[in-house]
Amino acid sequence: MTDQVSAYSVLQTLAQDSLSSAQQLPAQLDSTPQWKGVGFSLMGFDFVASLDEVSEMLEVPPLSQLPSVHSWVKGVANVRGRLLPVFDLAAFFGGTLNNNRKGQRLLVFEGLGLYVGLWVDHIYGIKTFEADTQNREIASNTPTTMAEYLMGAFHDDGKCWNTFNLPFLAEDSRFLHVAAD
Repeated sequence: MTDQVSAYSVLQTLAQDSLSSAQQLPAQLDSTPQWKGVGFSLMGFDFVASLDEVSEMLEVPPLSQLPSVHSWVKGVANVRGRLLPVFDLAAFFGGTLNNNRKGQRLLVFEGLGLYVGLWVDHIYGIKTFEADTQNREIASNTPTTMAEYLMGAFHDDGKCWNTFNLPFLAEDSRFLHVAAD
């Protein structure tokens, strides 16, 4: 029994030593809510779309042309066995994409019954902002054709990131009506 008692007392001593030398966990600070989005450029302007609204980002795949559609409808692509309609977002707004085809990408929106690829000039990747820093005003030089799809802006290091709302675009009858008149 003395071996068991001494082993128990050794374990008890080790436990007390461990507790006395343990460091406390750091205090949990109140963190500010974060807003995450995908940064992209279009027609010389910078935007962010909510990360919840972008299902993926792709290089521009080969496209099959569609007859009798608006010029901003670029065609359909086969993406992992699914047909993805591809729209030139700059052309929809009356502008043009930049000439750097290598940097151009697709933002894929899947929601509200749609699955579409939006062709943009460049994707910067995920941007994080403090949620309460979103300003309700959009950048003053933003084209008026885009204003109804914007929900304000974030400012980061002197750069204005207009917040683009993809569901607003997906619900617009002008965007949904792809057939040329």
